[in-house]
Amino acid sequence: MPLYPMYALLFADNGMSDGQISALFALWSGVAVVAEIPFGALADRFSRRWSLVAAGVAQACGYALWTAVPGFWSYAAGFVLWGLGGALVSGAVEALLHDALGAVGAADHFGVVLGRVTAVGLLAQIPAALAATALFTTGGYALVGWASVATCLGAALVATRLPEGSRGEPESYLATLRAGLAETAAVPAVRRAVAVVALLLGVDALEEYFPLLARDWSVPAALVPVAVLAIPLAGAAGAAADASRVPLWVPTSLSALLLAAAGWLHHPAGLALVAVAYGLYRSVLVVAETRLQERITGPARATVTSVAGLGSEVASYGVYAAWVVGGVPLVSLGILAVALLLPRALRPAPATT
Repeated sequence: MPLYPMYALLFADNGMSDGQISALFALWSGVAVVAEIPFGALADRFSRRWSLVAAGVAQACGYALWTAVPGFWSYAAGFVLWGLGGALVSGAVEALLHDALGAVGAADHFGVVLGRVTAVGLLAQIPAALAATALFTTGGYALVGWASVATCLGAALVATRLPEGSRGEPESYLATLRAGLAETAAVPAVRRAVAVVALLLGVDALEEYFPLLARDWSVPAALVPVAVLAIPLAGAAGAAADASRVPLWVPTSLSALLLAAAGWLHHPAGLALVAVAYGLYRSVLVVAETRLQERITGPARATVTSVAGLGSEVASYGVYAAWVVGGVPLVSLGILAVALLLPRALRPAPATT
């Protein structure tokens, strides 16, 4: 998405302070907190495919609003639309993927496939960043914004072609919602996995600040999309790597330390450390998401996964607050705290015979 590496700069260059930008991010998360679980159950009850289609349309409308009438309140309204779109996607993607693999007897390959899907998504940021630089140089934020609207609509069109198999006789919406919440609350292994995935997903809120870090570290605005290219590249490498045999607290702790070192360096070269830290983090996240899916056995897979998504939005508030109060060092301490939870909370599931 061409707008991804530039929207924080768009806000800043249209007069938004760091506090206002963080407030917008918090609103984005707040919408997801409200909509996450109901929309996950909606995907389970009706259609995960059409949830993805609706998400693309909602996101396109939000970007159109940002581009046509820039300002705090239009940015806020755009984040409401994007938050709704994110809630439609959260849970639906992994549930669709897991059940599709299960239908062909390949559910045990979920982690590998999820890692590859995640890696492709991150790698797509590279041509998007290059496009953002060319579009910004040619037509400023307006051209970047309208190109992003077209990209969202194109993705929604592609999503209409995704296969979606039958999941048996559907229950009512409320029964589906109750089934997902009950499994999350009643099964300790699922409950712990949901909590850890929520915390790890919340850490990804830091990604919103990468362009601001680059500019604060003396990278010109027009070059920011190119300067941060190494970050999604490292993230893709981490997502595609198999970290399931490594104690997860090790790469998580190392990620926190590298991020802290980058903040101390306060130089464009620090972006290389951020990239390595992000790659390590992504490798852990894929394993955590895989172990969550391994533990879900009920019919409301998207709903359970959406509970983790809701938790991640709550956790992201901590990232936003930490950024405003203490910047990179305080965020790094938060990641170290998450690392301490991993050895007991996310052990591999026992082998079945």
